Amino acid sequence: MEDRPTDHDVSAADAASEAEGVEAPPRGAWATVRKLGPGIIVAGSIVGSGELIATTKVGAEAGFWLLWLIVVGCVIKVFAQVELGRYTITWGQTGLQALNTLPGPRWRVNWVLWYWALMTILIITQQGGIVGGVGQVLAINQPLTDQGVVYTQAQDTLVNTRVELARVRLEAPGTAQVAALQQDVASMEARLDDMPTPPDGALWAGLLAVLTSALLYVGRYGLIERVATIFVGAFTAVTIATLFLLQATDWAVTSQHIADGFSFQLPPIGDRFSDNPLATALAAFGLIGLGSGELIMYPYWCLEKGYAQYTGLRDGTKSWLKRAKGWIRVLRTDAWLSMGVYTFATVAFYLLGAAVLWRSGLNPAGQGLIRTLAEMYVPVFGAWAYDVFLLGAFAVLYSTFFVVAAGYARIVADGLQLFGLIGEADADRARWTNILSVAWPILAAVIYAFLQAPAAMVLASGVAQAAMLPMLGFAALYFRYRRTDPNLAPSRIWDVMLWLSFAGLLVAGLGSLYSTFVG
Repeated sequence: MEDRPTDHDVSAADAASEAEGVEAPPRGAWATVRKLGPGIIVAGSIVGSGELIATTKVGAEAGFWLLWLIVVGCVIKVFAQVELGRYTITWGQTGLQALNTLPGPRWRVNWVLWYWALMTILIITQQGGIVGGVGQVLAINQPLTDQGVVYTQAQDTLVNTRVELARVRLEAPGTAQVAALQQDVASMEARLDDMPTPPDGALWAGLLAVLTSALLYVGRYGLIERVATIFVGAFTAVTIATLFLLQATDWAVTSQHIADGFSFQLPPIGDRFSDNPLATALAAFGLIGLGSGELIMYPYWCLEKGYAQYTGLRDGTKSWLKRAKGWIRVLRTDAWLSMGVYTFATVAFYLLGAAVLWRSGLNPAGQGLIRTLAEMYVPVFGAWAYDVFLLGAFAVLYSTFFVVAAGYARIVADGLQLFGLIGEADADRARWTNILSVAWPILAAVIYAFLQAPAAMVLASGVAQAAMLPMLGFAALYFRYRRTDPNLAPSRIWDVMLWLSFAGLLVAGLGSLYSTFVG
């Protein structure tokens, strides 16, 4: 049975579906491609913190054993994504407006929105970790202070010694040379621990935050879409090419590695493995593929692209139904193509992390995060590895920072309206979207300046997002069975996959909480 939205919800749908904006859905492959875009923007926010940092960290800690979890984490969330998009096209509502219609306790808003508010605090912390990672990239390439130059040189020496130790361990384990290199590494780590953290990364992060605020203030949907497409496409191509070229080196990924990766087992503990790899994997599960933030963000980009407006106000006519079916088809194409992009990228990052970092005993963290990640490219590019990686890391991390800041300016402005903290007019939301576009990047940089632990900041957000995944899975089921127009209902096979998606999101969310706070 279908529940209709409240009067407030219907008015929101009216505002989003003006008759003069109605447009017939495209016909043919090329016409459809020209109407895609929301998924690419979301991919721009995915291929960054989740892939470059969290996924490679899982590979560095767990080896090849969790490849199956990485793939499942990418694919399983698409079904919930499409259901949220279907609801948006049908009713013309934003992601938070849709969640506010869910059953359950309310205090001013639905209880799910209260958890979303808490998660948003951690997401801006994640954004601080990302802009801090970009700051590290620039500080490595161009230190701003004498202290930064000395610190960067010390990090260079430590990372090079670690790599040499990894090589000797593989070629001559248990020798005196291994013991000597281990002593050198311990001595260098102690020296770095005693050195004060230079301000260079935080300074660069602050400069980037100010630049991003200016771009978002004057930018529009088209600019965001182009930035995401260029940055994500360029670095994803480089990373996948690196993985293929790696096969011609001693670091090649073998068929046995792939078999281990799809054995559906957890990695053993000890000897280069994390003491609790499941905790890292489940935290990453909240970030790889679509995190909770991207699932909520997707309907906003669908609205801004015009899918709901093109469909028109739901009036039950045959012409409306035909348009709705056509634009839902476009939305599904958009979701699945973007899933293909970020799944290939995610698998490539994971395998590089396992093939190079795990074998080398390197775990990206702290101020050495970016420099350690660059080691993945050394076997292929040699002396050019750092230049290739730094350029790519800047592109993909900044793309994530830019896109998420743009998306959350819109989401938080919408949330402020729902909580009754700002006026209900469209002009009020537009004004606060501009304010938040300026404030969000700067606040993220300030948080990084105080914490300066990008990997931990990203993974903390991953835990919070993983915990919200079951709520969004439930929302997708609720919208499917209580809000979907019977004439737009999907097939039985789709329903089965949607239930499997919910089961996976439930296990991931509860498992992440248990592993983090109990296990």
